[in-house]
Amino acid sequence: MQEITIKEAQTRVDNWIKTIGVRYFSELTNLGQLTEEVGEVARIITRTYGDQSFKKSDEGHNLGDELADVLFVVICLANQTGIDLTEALQKNLNKKTKRDSDRHQDNEKLKNN
Repeated sequence: MQEITIKEAQTRVDNWIKTIGVRYFSELTNLGQLTEEVGEVARIITRTYGDQSFKKSDEGHNLGDELADVLFVVICLANQTGIDLTEALQKNLNKKTKRDSDRHQDNEKLKNN
């Protein structure tokens, strides 16, 4: 499978929206969709790694597919609000690196016992 950059993903989603999706949903609608998709991810993770069992209606749901749905909506929101996710992610990683350079290393809860 061919790898794509975040920039390419933003372009592909934009092209898909304009050719197949007709137009972007409003930002508010996309926020609602994002919430729904994150809920589907939560359902799979809580049933796979938590104490609940799967229901019949959960059959056929795939974590990778649901995470891709979340990513798709995040990309839609970025596109329609003019955010370059490559730049935003790099800035975010720089911020976290500076802020947390020692924080996690010094966290007793994260050390192997």
